[in-house]
Amino acid sequence: MECNFEANNAKCSCTYEPCGRKGKCCECLTYHFEMEELPACAFPPEVEKTYNRSFARFVKVFQDKSGKKN
Repeated sequence: MECNFEANNAKCSCTYEPCGRKGKCCECLTYHFEMEELPACAFPPEVEKTYNRSFARFVKVFQDKSGKKN
């Protein structure tokens, strides 16, 4: 599969400006999975800006949105 950098980059929601992986989804996913995180595109904009991209934060955000609590 070939990377469609221009289309990916246009839709990338990452606000971390010096990131060299913007638009390179395969590299981005690999990096964040190795860090035990999810990429920016998995989070709403207000959460993405905090740079807390942990799996726990992802679960909390979407549990809160659905009204469910642990």
